[in-house]
Amino acid sequence: MTFTHRHLLGIEHLRQDEITTLLDLAEDYVTLNRATQKHGDALAGLTQINMFFENSTRTQASFELAGKRLGADVMNMAMQASSITKGETLIDTAMTLNAMHPDLLVVRHPHSGAVDLLAQKVNCAVLNAGDGRHEHPTQALLDALTIRRAKGRLHRLNIAICGDIAHSRVARSNIILLGKMENRIRLIAPPTLMPSGISEFGVEVFDDMAEGLKDVDVVMMLRLQRERMDGGFIPSSREYYHRYGLDAAKLAYAKPDAIVMHPGPMNRGVEIDGTLADDINRSVIQDQVEMGVAVRMAAMDLLARNQRALQGGAA
Repeated sequence: MTFTHRHLLGIEHLRQDEITTLLDLAEDYVTLNRATQKHGDALAGLTQINMFFENSTRTQASFELAGKRLGADVMNMAMQASSITKGETLIDTAMTLNAMHPDLLVVRHPHSGAVDLLAQKVNCAVLNAGDGRHEHPTQALLDALTIRRAKGRLHRLNIAICGDIAHSRVARSNIILLGKMENRIRLIAPPTLMPSGISEFGVEVFDDMAEGLKDVDVVMMLRLQRERMDGGFIPSSREYYHRYGLDAAKLAYAKPDAIVMHPGPMNRGVEIDGTLADDINRSVIQDQVEMGVAVRMAAMDLLARNQRALQGGAA
């Protein structure tokens, strides 16, 4: 299998064949997760530490479940109550972790680049569970798997990413991944939520939903990240929903079989109509959650194999 990386810090450094390798393995884990006996042994004897410096429900739960189903010893560190708040630096944390000899480290951090810094200082595989506005690689991979299963392919699709592009690491990782897989990407947002220079990423930019959604195969809505906003980016939630919230009328501009996605958590009635979010004929939001566990199992499996190969070579 083609996947040679020691860490999974972002999509940027993955080749097309490596993305395909990870998604193919994740398919196997979808099957395992739907079986009566859901346990494998790919991580048996290994220790996985989840360090979340930002609150997270689904990502942390997903990584925890993924590790346990593959036989790892999983420990969650509550970083909000840790020594970090007492002034310990990220480097000190790395030194402490090295003394514990973990094999896999899953990190979410509010600052871009912090996970990369940790990866340079620890002796184990590191997975980025989201760093600042930079990347969220496993979210993009689970989105890719969801699209591939729903559409039967992951190339030459018209994909619209709508909403808070400026503050979204999910958008960034998806733009990179979907671009690598030869898709046509449209970004739809009010000008205040569109980052400057974004067109350099090879995307089409729209500020009108009707125009941007015309004939797309996939509609990916984003959460309004109010915690990252320090000013008046939108006039009001009601106005935002009127212009940019996805409802049946706006979805009608897309292809009749277009699928609807959202990374969660959703602000119903702001980014997306609740009835549409729950429509099993159009929405694949619950599928995304299911694919998240399988993709994280595949990512940790591949990194553990590479870790063992490195240790074997060193021996």
